[in-house]
Amino acid sequence: MARRKPTPKRQLAAYRAKRDFTRTSEPSGDLEAARSTRLRFVVQKHAATRLHYDLRLELDGVFKSWAVTKIPSLDPAIKRLAVEVEDHPLEYGDFEGTIAPGQYGAGTVQLWDRGFWEPDGTRTAEQMLARGELKFKLAGERLKGGWVLVRMRPDKHRAGRNNWLLIKHRDAFSHSGDDAALEADSSVASRRSMAAIAAGKGRRTARPQSRSRRPARTRSRPSHV
Repeated sequence: MARRKPTPKRQLAAYRAKRDFTRTSEPSGDLEAARSTRLRFVVQKHAATRLHYDLRLELDGVFKSWAVTKIPSLDPAIKRLAVEVEDHPLEYGDFEGTIAPGQYGAGTVQLWDRGFWEPDGTRTAEQMLARGELKFKLAGERLKGGWVLVRMRPDKHRAGRNNWLLIKHRDAFSHSGDDAALEADSSVASRRSMAAIAAGKGRRTARPQSRSRRPARTRSRPSHV
């Protein structure tokens, strides 16, 4: 008998347990996100205790998420540490703003990149994740082409923490060295800088693609950006 996939509600238990939605402006996941015929992804620049980049890939009704310690590199020779974190609701694909002090992940969040993704290979995304090697292609505004997430051996000093490496595949979108264009400090949604977002200046100019006013169903189709 085939195993039932966990519902988004169960998958979001860890996410919700870490947050007080009376104090944080982050989405709770109670709204059903808009439907899409393609899988979406988002990368959020996050100035928390340390500046990092949150990679989120839509899968099974939620965003599978990794905190990438440095800006993703287009150089296949450069490996970025990507720490696996809790699943996030698809509504999070539209989130840009400031998480209040004292809340989990407090700091400024910028929509740094977004677009669509697809598994790359003969196996499903679920199978590749289970094997610890997820090959995929991105079609974003800043990140494009082939990538791979490779799970590292468990760290005996940090039980429960899954570390991966994010690596760019060698293709038409890769090159050696740094890419100055990736250092640009502007949101792909509002064109605001991190400082402007932190100060509450300006506003979103791009229409959110994942918002819906309908209550979430037990099973919902994927969504976001």
